[in-house]
Amino acid sequence: MPYKLDIHYRKQSLVKLLACIQSHEEEIIKAVFADFKKPAFEVVATETSYIEAELKYTIKNMEKWAKPAMVLPSFLNFPSLDFIYKEPYGKVFVIAPWNYPYQLALSPLIAAVAAGNQVVVKPSELTPHTSAVIAKIIRATFDESHVTCIEGGVEETQALLAQRWDYIFFTGSSSVGKIVAQAAAKHLTPVTLELGGKNPCIIDASADLKLAAKRIVWGKFINAGQTCIAPDYLLVAETVKDSLVSLLKAEIQLAFGANPEASPDYGRIVNEKNWRRLVALLENETVLYGGESTIADCYLSPTLLDESQLDSLVMHGEIFGPILPIISYRTEEDLAHYILHYEKPLALYAFTTNTTFAEKIITQYSFGGGCINDTLVQFTNKRLPFGGVGQSGIGAYHGTYSFALFSHHKSIVKKGNWLDIPTRYAPYAGKIKLIKKVMGWFS
Repeated sequence: MPYKLDIHYRKQSLVKLLACIQSHEEEIIKAVFADFKKPAFEVVATETSYIEAELKYTIKNMEKWAKPAMVLPSFLNFPSLDFIYKEPYGKVFVIAPWNYPYQLALSPLIAAVAAGNQVVVKPSELTPHTSAVIAKIIRATFDESHVTCIEGGVEETQALLAQRWDYIFFTGSSSVGKIVAQAAAKHLTPVTLELGGKNPCIIDASADLKLAAKRIVWGKFINAGQTCIAPDYLLVAETVKDSLVSLLKAEIQLAFGANPEASPDYGRIVNEKNWRRLVALLENETVLYGGESTIADCYLSPTLLDESQLDSLVMHGEIFGPILPIISYRTEEDLAHYILHYEKPLALYAFTTNTTFAEKIITQYSFGGGCINDTLVQFTNKRLPFGGVGQSGIGAYHGTYSFALFSHHKSIVKKGNWLDIPTRYAPYAGKIKLIKKVMGWFS
């Protein structure tokens, strides 16, 4: 049996990968720091430890996930036994982003291997140090015909996209996601697109403001705001806006000190191009806090903006940086005016102690996933599917959902031979009333 279908080979490959990444953890931490000064704590929390936990969970459960699942057969097929077989797609292409360059390359790789596929991984060229370590780990772990890492830039990605794949997994911007989808469509290749969006964060008058401020500051400014599920803008009840702003300022100082540029716990923008884009968003805006920047270090301080307008540059698209517009609202109609102005976001957050209001927000708006009274943590539960909707993505993964994503679910009916009901066979004369009655019984 070829390795791609042998569950034991797959499992041993992932056991070997686990040992390899554990032995390279310090190298990974240094590489991510070299790329954009991501603090070691954040690398461990959001990259290395996350991947180790996912690997262990997958190794523990993959044999169970791979087994054919028996389902209740249809009485119309009596006698039969019905099953769902999990079959690998074949050759999978994984395109990873730069913002979590290690985690978002390894996570889909683990799932694709567990499901029995051959994999080509393309790390981001914007994080070259991390890309080099990923390539090193893959070479040390896998046979080249099983898993390959191809480094390079846009040209290499375009050349790879021009090839025929059985599945493509892309994490990145919506604009590039459309290019990936167009390339996949030429061969009717199925895709997962993990994209982004303008994620709203609602703070109503009943919220625990101090706790909300702490959790918003953490969720927004981790990784210097370069997180696809970070709060993109705040919608704050007008009556509590001033109090929340004061608390946000205090929490930023508690986290990063009076001068975040000197803080070992605050990262940098990935490159000068993205830094310039973010600094340009501050033009013609009212800065409530922060706004300091240094081009030489690609530094931009945690920044709060006051009452940004819908037609402003900062509110035009996903910010993807440490800039947080704060907008006040009076009514639920005001909320709808802002939220529905944009495409469906990847995440939505609401801080409230009003359970009726929380449930209404969850059911009224379409979004990938989110939290009530916290930010980002929906990503951490492997029992929850993670993915977008509409312009924020196609498909969802994590845990068992990852294995399912990279598997074709093949439906099989195993029919018995000891009984063969003749109703379905021609000639059909005189059988219409009977077939209607039979179909009605089992509808």
